[in-house]
Amino acid sequence: MTHARQSREFNELTPLFVISVAAELAGMHAQTLRSYDREGLVSPGRTAAGGRRYSQRDISLLREVQRLSQEEGVNRAGIKRIIELDAQVLALQSRLDEISDDLAVTHARLRDAQAHAVTSVADASAAVHASYRRDLVPWKATGSAIITWAPPKRRS
Repeated sequence: MTHARQSREFNELTPLFVISVAAELAGMHAQTLRSYDREGLVSPGRTAAGGRRYSQRDISLLREVQRLSQEEGVNRAGIKRIIELDAQVLALQSRLDEISDDLAVTHARLRDAQAHAVTSVADASAAVHASYRRDLVPWKATGSAIITWAPPKRRS
């Protein structure tokens, strides 16, 4: 009997690797990974039974922790702070992207509203002019004579 497998998308955040595989991929001892987990430097996913599962992103983070420690001489407290700040920067960049997208949509809506308003004003103006009652002040052109007007002279 065959079992139907659930289709599942995998990305860099999908916890896939058991601790021994993750340690090998990161070039570290499994005990080092456990230590990093206890200190909160790298927090892998967990199975229902509590086993650690590392994602590709966790492996990259393990390598970065090792680089900062060995090549840059940063202590673990410093590494933890760097990781926290990097996460904060990523979150802020993501939020900025969202706000920029919202702003672009708002600008597009504003341009549409302005175009609609101009059309509406022109239509309303035409409707007002069309509603003028021309029968109230009849006017006919009566020729081409020029009449000059002068104010009445004052009596002294």
